[in-house]
Amino acid sequence: MNAPERIALPTRLSEPALDQLFRAARTHSAWQPLAVTRETLEEVYALAALGPTSANTSPARFVFLTTPEAKQRLLPALAPGNVDKTMAAPVVAIIAYDTKFYDALPTLFPQVDAKSWFVGNQPLIDATATRNSALQGAYLMLAARSLGLDCGPMSGFDADKLNAEFFPDGDWKVNFICNLGYGDPGKLFPRNPRLAFDEACRVM
Repeated sequence: MNAPERIALPTRLSEPALDQLFRAARTHSAWQPLAVTRETLEEVYALAALGPTSANTSPARFVFLTTPEAKQRLLPALAPGNVDKTMAAPVVAIIAYDTKFYDALPTLFPQVDAKSWFVGNQPLIDATATRNSALQGAYLMLAARSLGLDCGPMSGFDADKLNAEFFPDGDWKVNFICNLGYGDPGKLFPRNPRLAFDEACRVM
């Protein structure tokens, strides 16, 4: 009898890669005056779009504010403590979700009639859109970090004001926002502690 063929396991990322994505990565509030190109944003999105979502629903929509004029439109919605760092960031990403994401499912998930799962089912639409767009926002941050960018995610803003300014038709709605750029490491605070494994996890 032939021995079963061994399946090659994925290669573990290098220690420097893990440092860049997690261990050494920080939430930044101060930024170097270095521009982020459209090409870099396109590459960030191309990576983030590959992250898994339920039934490939991919409800997240991203608006990248790169000019002073665009960021000024966001200003009235920001909490006071988030104004200076957001106005100084090279890019502000609005991570939103499309409330009609299911219209794309015949293309994104053609195996079955997935669109029919959502039509008329508002609780499922809301839960799927918010949960999966949050996932995609996290993928966006990891993709940005993998390309050498730093991130400053935040939820200190008035969602109603933001939605009225950027999404007046009501189809898209904001989930959270995230500053992107090249952070100033000299202005970081000490890293705050995290919960230990036994405090945050259960193995059953």
